[in-house]
Amino acid sequence: MASIVCVTGTDRGVGLALTKLLLEAGCCVYAGSYLPANEEHERLAEKYPGKLHSFVLDIGSDASVKAAAELIMKQTDGLDLLINNAGILGDIKGTIEDELDFEDMQQVFNVTALGAIRMANALFEPIMKGGKFIVNISSEAGSIGQSYRESWYGYCMAKAALNMGSSIIHNKMKKDGGRVLLIHPGWVQSYMSGTLDTSARFTADEAAAHIVNRIESCKHVILDKPLYVEAHSGNEIPW
Repeated sequence: MASIVCVTGTDRGVGLALTKLLLEAGCCVYAGSYLPANEEHERLAEKYPGKLHSFVLDIGSDASVKAAAELIMKQTDGLDLLINNAGILGDIKGTIEDELDFEDMQQVFNVTALGAIRMANALFEPIMKGGKFIVNISSEAGSIGQSYRESWYGYCMAKAALNMGSSIIHNKMKKDGGRVLLIHPGWVQSYMSGTLDTSARFTADEAAAHIVNRIESCKHVILDKPLYVEAHSGNEIPW
């Protein structure tokens, strides 16, 4: 596993589980969280002294992302891996027949789509000096080829936009040996809807393990275009 990694959305869920796994693997982890205090981060920092660097991060804010990048670049010249995990769900009930909340959609797009682009933009120099590898946590919800929902406008459209943004970044990176991997973690027991969805197929720990395994299997693969895969199976998802 890469030795210096930045992960976003590490307050809880998959982001926190990824942070734990990466620390267990001996990585130095820069963990961005939306909230300023996290007891689990404090415990991990004690368990892995000098390995966990926690910081407050709002990927929906240009200023917050810039400040986070400056913090990271003061401590390291090269970043082996960026995992863009943070995102929000927004309204998933409104159909075209309903009164849709377009402000909510814009916020979902700003965080879930543009957040990963902000991070890649701010950290592009250390990424290209390091492992030249970006992993964006996407979703089958962003696949036009598999589209079946009648609602979820903000989230589906944001993930589709994230996929396109990832492709554009990859086109730039691949000239110098860089690559972007898009991973659908599966249906995960998360708090994205406000409360823990225990009906989902995978726990956060299981999903994180699948993601890490998929990263390991792809880290030396030369990609002409971004790879868009399911975490647990490795099957490609139609764009």
